[in-house]
Amino acid sequence: MNQNLSARIDAIQESATLAMAAKAREFKNRGIDVINLSLGEPDFKTPQHICDAAKKAIDDGKYFAYPPVAGYQDLREALAAKYQNENKVPYKPENIVVSNGAKQSIANTMLALLNKGDEVIVFSPFWVSYDALVRLAEATPVIVKGSLENDFKVTAQQVEAAITPKTRAIIFSSPCNPTGSVFSRAELEAISKVVLKHENLLVIADEIYEHINFTGDRVSMAALPGMFDRTITVNGFAKGFAMTGWRVGYIAAPKWIADGCNKVQGQITSANCSISQRGALAAITGDMKPTEEMVKQYHKRRDIVYNLLKEIAGVKANYPQGAFYFFPDISSYFGKSDGTRTVKNSDDFCMYMLEKAHVSLVPGEAFGDEKCVRLSYAAAEKDLVEALKRMKEALAQLK
Repeated sequence: MNQNLSARIDAIQESATLAMAAKAREFKNRGIDVINLSLGEPDFKTPQHICDAAKKAIDDGKYFAYPPVAGYQDLREALAAKYQNENKVPYKPENIVVSNGAKQSIANTMLALLNKGDEVIVFSPFWVSYDALVRLAEATPVIVKGSLENDFKVTAQQVEAAITPKTRAIIFSSPCNPTGSVFSRAELEAISKVVLKHENLLVIADEIYEHINFTGDRVSMAALPGMFDRTITVNGFAKGFAMTGWRVGYIAAPKWIADGCNKVQGQITSANCSISQRGALAAITGDMKPTEEMVKQYHKRRDIVYNLLKEIAGVKANYPQGAFYFFPDISSYFGKSDGTRTVKNSDDFCMYMLEKAHVSLVPGEAFGDEKCVRLSYAAAEKDLVEALKRMKEALAQLK
């Protein structure tokens, strides 16, 4: 039997974050005390009022049938109202498609818009699935790299230089996974002016971390002049509401794009879970104090980790303005050894940390920068302090 998988599957890699999380679990199953800083998963529980809404939906017995593919009308109305009021973007329910997580939202968008031979400019460092989902749609990712010196942010000039007649879209996140960087209004305006010079160019703006933003200014690309018709906004409930396992994401986009994504989703998964949607409705219309408290804790943890990273010789880190990650440059340790093993790259660095310090990180190569590693500070303060202590001690043994 021919056991070859399709070329589109061979073209993508396994998710590095999930792979490192699996290795951390292997160590834990062997009784080793591993501090897992590899997954971008809030360590908070889903707020109680959201859970209560889901329980009520089950008890009411009205949500047992297939929901509409694009999501319940009342949830789409609430999401449109949220963007109108908070983000100043005039979305209507017809612009919203609710999916099984923001990852599916992005996949739907790629499959609906891209043809073989199209190019997508991917701001780097990038979330691991951007590159893979572009390839899955048989298009070509064009990686444009932001520098540590510029807070890992790509400039409008770099975008302009990367555009070709084949460029169909640009994709980026702000706040960014993996760097925590946040694009300012001025930076987004400069990029939007470049986009508007090119008639068929679209922007996929991933705003999944919008609530975990320490700048005091939330700016949606779709709210900028001329960008409503050019922007697919991606968002969801996993990060800001601690609802990772509920799997609720969504896009807000021009109707023709939303209709295309609805068509894709209708053939692949159909609608998002009915009960999860009732929880999502409670989240978007209910008390925001639990989210605000989570953000305060993330802000505090950010400063704790930043100060501890500064104490480790040879580690260079930016000062993240959002999300819950650091993306430090650890390349000064490449070529060094503890006498039994040599760190040659970020993969080796992460395995050394796992085996020697029992701290799980993710290699930077999967995010577009082989000199870095991703560290998630979505963990308890005591675990973060202990993890950085272990890392410092382990790195001191490399000569």
